[in-house]
Order: sequence, then C-alpha cells, then structure tokens
Amino acid sequence: MTRSVTVLTNPTAGGGRAAHTGRRAVARLREREIHVTAIEGRTPGDALALLNRAVDSGTDAVVAVGGDGLVNLVIQVLAGTDTPMGLIPAGTGNDLARVLGIPRGDAVRAADIVADDLTRTVDLGRAGDRWFATVLSSGFDSLVTERASRLRWFGGPLRYNAAMILQLATLEKLSYVMELDDAELRVDATLVAVGNGSCYGGGMSICPAARVDDGLLDITVVRGVSRTRLLRMSPTLYRGTHIDLPEVDTYTSERITLKCEGIVAYADGERVGELPVTVQSVPGALRVFVDRSCSSPG
Repeated sequence: MTRSVTVLTNPTAGGGRAAHTGRRAVARLREREIHVTAIEGRTPGDALALLNRAVDSGTDAVVAVGGDGLVNLVIQVLAGTDTPMGLIPAGTGNDLARVLGIPRGDAVRAADIVADDLTRTVDLGRAGDRWFATVLSSGFDSLVTERASRLRWFGGPLRYNAAMILQLATLEKLSYVMELDDAELRVDATLVAVGNGSCYGGGMSICPAARVDDGLLDITVVRGVSRTRLLRMSPTLYRGTHIDLPEVDTYTSERITLKCEGIVAYADGERVGELPVTVQSVPGALRVFVDRSCSSPG
C-alpha cells in the first residue's frame, strides 16, 4: 500500500505552469492522507540526483509533475524496479499520460489516481542504455528537433516551427537499413518511428496500433515523399489514418536495429544519439498508477 510518495516537479514545464500544478497535486495527496516529500529538479542532473536519493531512501512511489522529458528521466531510475510511477501531466506534450488515460489539466484527479493505489505494469523500449516510454523517432522529425536546438533566436513553439520550415527546404530521401526479428529491409524513407506507445509530439498518433502491454514495438515507415506530399499528410499523422496511405508501411517486432548515415534518434523527445541504434521491447519493465475507471492502456 502506498503511504509515502516523492513528488518530483519540473518547475519550467508547461511554460512554468508545472509549479502551480505540483502544489495542487501535493495538497490533494496530503488531503488523501499520503505522506509527501516534494522535490524540484531545476536541471536534469539535479533532478536525477534527487530522484536517486529518494528511491534509495525507500519511497513507496515517485510522482512526476511535468512533461514527457521529466517522465523519461524518471523511468531511467524506476525501470526494472518495484517502485511505481505516478503522473501529474504538466508539460506541453504529455504523451504517456494520453496513452495511460491520465487526465490532463486536472491535477486533483491525477493525484487521486495515485492515492487510489491501483497499479499495473507496462512495457518500455530500450535503445542502447536508455529507456523510453512512447516513441523513438528518426529521420525528418529528429532532424527538425536537432535543428531547433541550434536556433537561438526563437523560443518555445516558434523555434520548432522555424526549424520545420528550414528542414522542409532541404528535405531528402534517407537510405535506411532496418533489421527486424525476422527480416532485413532496405528502404528510402522520410522518417522511421518506433513505438512502444502510440503517440508523440503532443498527440501525433504516429504508431496508432501500438500498445504498452503487448511486448512488441510498432514501426511506422513514411517512405520518401515530396515536401508537398509530406505537408498534405500532416493532418493524417495526428489522426493515425496515415497508415492507410500507400507511402506508409508498418511492422511489428520485438527488436529492431536502425541504420542511416547522419541521422540522430530521439526518444520521448530526448536525444538518444546517432544511428545505428538497436531498440528492444522490455515487457513489464515499469509499474504505473492507473485510473480504476479506465480501460487497458493503449
């Protein structure tokens, strides 16, 4: 039974709104007679040190108040342990919360899910020595993220939008080699996404059939397309209907190795490193709090 939790907040998440969200969640947990230790990580290194200290001290659970970046940091510590993770979505993407059915914009209800103390195990992806919960991206989307990190004269969403426009101007087909469980494929692609969960980028359903409890990775390949065609496809990527288009191929595999010269992979929006990278599904690697009224996570 969960009696004490450590609430880790990224105060800069959600444009600075996470600090207020965290205070509301802490207050609600205490109302539910849960002992709370509240900590803040103002840098990833600081957050990681505080989190390791909390887990080593025997906290019953860790509650992450922030976005997918903070979630990714937390799972690096909790993966493969019996310590469950709770989510109070407070970032811009909140894609794992979407997958698990955790309400966004309602800190009290999200805190109640932790206090109700129902947990289940979910799969994680592992890329090299890094764990991830939702999607590993490579190709056009990871190139946009790389470019955005170098744009210093924009902030927030403007930076990403500017990077996308600049990357579209240099769009080219990328030569991938994909080694799946039972096949090796060579394909000219615009992007390849590997999903433990179904969505990334704030609700873009890139791997719509992916489930976090089936022991499989879902792979979506958007083959080489023109700038105009990619722009026209964008709405279908949010709805998940792109998988019906002739330019899109999908696969499932327990393991995949991606090779493509000059391409960097990102997972949960965090930089993993240059390809090649081998990704493995690890069943039941993480315990999470889930809503009693919610059906099985997607």
